[in-house]
Amino acid sequence: MGVLALLWGSAFLWIEVALDNGLTPAQITFARCALGALVLLALAWSARQRLPRDRATWGRLVVAAFFCNALPFALFSIGQQTVDSGVAGVLNATTPLWSLLIGIAIGTERRIRPVRLAGLLLGFAGTLLIFAPWQQDGLMGRGALAILGAALSYAVAFAYMARKLTGKGSAPLALSAAQLLTATGLSTLALPAGGTATGQITWVGVIALVILGVFGTGFTFALNYRLIADEGATSAATVGYLLPVVSLALGAIVLEESLTFRVVAGMAVVLAGVSLTRWQKRTESSSSQVEADVAGTAR
Repeated sequence: MGVLALLWGSAFLWIEVALDNGLTPAQITFARCALGALVLLALAWSARQRLPRDRATWGRLVVAAFFCNALPFALFSIGQQTVDSGVAGVLNATTPLWSLLIGIAIGTERRIRPVRLAGLLLGFAGTLLIFAPWQQDGLMGRGALAILGAALSYAVAFAYMARKLTGKGSAPLALSAAQLLTATGLSTLALPAGGTATGQITWVGVIALVILGVFGTGFTFALNYRLIADEGATSAATVGYLLPVVSLALGAIVLEESLTFRVVAGMAVVLAGVSLTRWQKRTESSSSQVEADVAGTAR
């Protein structure tokens, strides 16, 4: 769990380093998907898991890859051009709040308890505290909204994947490899529109990008499935609570980003809200429902 939280939480750090060293959001998105896909293809091959062969599954993978990989990866890179890596990690933690809202909208959350509704309101109150639109130095801008959009995109992906992809008999590593392979194709289409590097690309940026793609994307998929197999889906979902803490700590220590009381307090409120929204899943739902929330995540 500690390794998985470190790899996922450090993704925001590597994005920031890559941006600061000449790479564009489109280049980061493409390389991240491609390197992650290569890692998973190798792991699937070593486990003798075959890629899906039916057209229906590949058609669903296009939707999943867009909302779970290509779009959020691009939005995080765009957003972090103006938003600190630590704040990006905190805003990413709002994904379960969006998931609950989507569940209410599509009817999968028909009997929502007051405690979960309170968690939803509390979580978005924490998000509002982070944005602080009433202050001149607040984060209400296009960058922060892009990152919030990435968190929403993850939630859309999880809802779709739970209905259309998970539990269909496909080998998990092979399915993940196919998804990132599809995301690589989608992000390739965006490369011409993404423009060229605005500055000189340095070796530091290239190294950060390799770490992001290989470890922060490819191996996180594999470790996530391993954790689900060894410790259960609930333990894997718990990693989500550690990500904003890791991203804030790395941003402050490595990049010397300012750590304000408002952002830390907002993070605490968001995580408290998320904890409340998961109350029913811990006490009443089966572990398979929790698995649907975490099985396709690659941040």
